[in-house]
Amino acid sequence: MSAAAPIHEIGERSLLPEGTTFNDITESVCRVTETKAPRGWWILFLPSLGLLGLMVACIGYLVTMGVGVWGNNSPNYWAWDITNFVWWIGIGHAGTLISAILFLFRQNWRTSINRFAEAMTVFAVLCAAIFPALHTGRPWFDYYLFPIPNQMAMWPNFKSPLMWDVFAVNTYLTISVIFWFVGLIPDLATLRDRSKSLLRKRIYGALALGWRGSHRHWQHYERAYLIFAAISTPLVLSVHSVVSFDFATSVMPGWHTTIFPPYFVAGAVFSGFALVLTLMLIVRTVFGLQNLVTLKHLDLMNKFMLGTGIMVGYAYAMEFFIAWYSGNPYESWVFFHNRLGFGYLDQQGNWGPLWWSYWAMVSCNVISPQLFWFKKIRTSIPAMFVITIFINIGMWFERFVIIVTSLYRDFLPGSWGSFEATWIDICLYLGTFGLFLTLFLLFVRWIPMFAIAEIKAVLPHAHPHAHHDDEHEHEPHHGAETAPAPAE
Repeated sequence: MSAAAPIHEIGERSLLPEGTTFNDITESVCRVTETKAPRGWWILFLPSLGLLGLMVACIGYLVTMGVGVWGNNSPNYWAWDITNFVWWIGIGHAGTLISAILFLFRQNWRTSINRFAEAMTVFAVLCAAIFPALHTGRPWFDYYLFPIPNQMAMWPNFKSPLMWDVFAVNTYLTISVIFWFVGLIPDLATLRDRSKSLLRKRIYGALALGWRGSHRHWQHYERAYLIFAAISTPLVLSVHSVVSFDFATSVMPGWHTTIFPPYFVAGAVFSGFALVLTLMLIVRTVFGLQNLVTLKHLDLMNKFMLGTGIMVGYAYAMEFFIAWYSGNPYESWVFFHNRLGFGYLDQQGNWGPLWWSYWAMVSCNVISPQLFWFKKIRTSIPAMFVITIFINIGMWFERFVIIVTSLYRDFLPGSWGSFEATWIDICLYLGTFGLFLTLFLLFVRWIPMFAIAEIKAVLPHAHPHAHHDDEHEHEPHHGAETAPAPAE
């Protein structure tokens, strides 16, 4: 058994304002679902519904007319569709990282952001799944991708990394949903017990699965949560590694490289953290939750993005080093001419047509995060909001650069082509933001966006060896709201 920690040290580890009580946390989180939505929520929700309608219209038009309405062509058989798929999958990585890996390492600062990130993971993966499903051309036959009997007697090719992708993404989505829901059970029971209307009580009661906060319930809950965290941890590394195999196992210049798996994982965590922070800053302001997400939490997240940004910059440098060191003329052409634009001028005397996308990527992903070296920037809300927006833009350009600039000019000049996005490419991508934001805003409105029980567990009052001088700290709680004592 560890020695009793001074109460002020325990409070520092929780990163919450001094004097925060169990009741403060319950009231702060539950009032979002129990009161009318603020004007800011409606300002965000109504445009999101409009974008969702745009997505539905675009999918209907695409299914009716065929995938030829996309800008994809020979040799750019993959373009915006797969770029968007990889980008959305990367966005979803932060949730599992924050929830599972930081939980296993007992990082208390995760408790104020993990629920937020878990929900974002589920919604981002749903957005990602739209693009490969439509890319097949006949999405009503997509069940051929699964090893089930069908009328064509077709069976998946398990040697293809594209098939690995199907199973990896579906496994990731399934585990993420279960992990997210298991963590919600105690908090849904809290909303059930506080509900004043019969309808709310029945809905939250059904979702709470009969939770009563007994010792046995907490035992089973903590064991299940730990098991799902252990299962989810390898998925952080495996899912985006498998996505990278779609490229790395090919022979295309610019794709055929062994650095892709760790490079993709680092980039996914980088972009995921950026979007978590972007949305958190908005929701924190709209609902007035500065007491649950403090500047200390934001500072730690910015440090994490600085670290992963350096890893991404290192991967960019290694790609160019290997292209030069290998002596492969095709690799050198892709990296130094197609992407950088160095040493190549077209007939009009201009740089390579897509050089701007590479430099946009570097500016957003490598240069802008370096501002986080300064604490003044890491603790400035406007600065971190702008930087995270740049990071999200830069990570989309990274996927675009990898896919399009590696395809549009390959081995033979006779097969060279160009790519231009069509209006359906752009509108469908914008429409997925509508799906994501609509689901996300409904989540923050009706489901506890912060893990009430987990935040309480890292407060000084939850520590079994903390001594309390204030009698008011020992306030009574119902079983659903009581936080478990942290394991010794």
